[in-house]
Amino acid sequence: MPSPGPDEVLIRVEAAPINPSDLGLLYAGIDVNTATAAGPPDRPIITAELSAGAMRALAARVGQSLPVGNEGAGTVIEAGTSASARELLGKTVAFAGGGTYAQYRTVAAAACLALPEGTPARVGASSFVNPLTALGMVETMRREGHSALVHTAAASNLGQMLVKLCTEENIGLVNIVRKPEQEDLLRSIGAAHVCNSTSESFMTDLIEAVGATSATLAFDAIGGGQLASQILTAMEVAATTAGSEYSRYGSATRKQVCIYGGLDRGPTVLNRSFGMAWGVGGWLLTPFLQSVGTERFAELRQRVARGLETTFASNYTAEISLAQALQPDVLTAYAAASTGEKYLIAPNKS
Repeated sequence: MPSPGPDEVLIRVEAAPINPSDLGLLYAGIDVNTATAAGPPDRPIITAELSAGAMRALAARVGQSLPVGNEGAGTVIEAGTSASARELLGKTVAFAGGGTYAQYRTVAAAACLALPEGTPARVGASSFVNPLTALGMVETMRREGHSALVHTAAASNLGQMLVKLCTEENIGLVNIVRKPEQEDLLRSIGAAHVCNSTSESFMTDLIEAVGATSATLAFDAIGGGQLASQILTAMEVAATTAGSEYSRYGSATRKQVCIYGGLDRGPTVLNRSFGMAWGVGGWLLTPFLQSVGTERFAELRQRVARGLETTFASNYTAEISLAQALQPDVLTAYAAASTGEKYLIAPNKS
């Protein structure tokens, strides 16, 4: 049993979500279809295959035990001697910082977000990664001089939060999904522009939506394939249609795609039909939060706290124990990272 330091608290972890970033650390790209389980039912051991290329990339990791779980929530059952730590004793708190797939976790009191009285841990378990990512996307848009957004895999829990947030903030948002039922879901919560990437009219629909919103910044959870290229092309067409002068170098409007996920592990393919004023790069939540400073970070967290059961509410497909998380059939289900499906680990569940 860990003991808290003077400025720490000991949390009985009651809920911790499985995010794509957790999957990357937990399974590192294994072929889940080859997974087999051994050992006792309460402490199973998973064995699965990795490609030769993946093994080369993971050479430095072999033999290491790495705590997993970016965020979670639970009850503070012991506190250090500082006033800030003692103030949290007995309260339900949300927290981040890694290692949340554990029954008990010591955390700095300053890293905890006290949930409103009576709020269950499962409501606050996903209060860090998805809500702050949605807020970070909007903040990045404003800081970099854009006025509207494009988002892919938009029917996810994060995507639904972004739809609600952009509606509240009166921000133009183009949502890209791949199934008709995902289109219906987003429209039911107020999305004005939804494009289906599997539709024959996708590019026409995307160009129209980008033109209507003047979106010049996209956040792409897919990563691989041609989707980033298609988004840049739609932005270029919308910009040149709105412009009055022809240029051999394309429009002067800056277009940017930020890749923040890897649902498609293949290469990112760019068919350069979008002029010269463009960029494609990576975007991660942690560096973004470091860039805004502690004061702004605290403001963003309070914004999340106010909207935990509305704007930033999360829905879960299933609640599983630590042992169930290592059952091959359950593993295969949540490792698929299907849009709109999110699993919650309850570490103290038998």
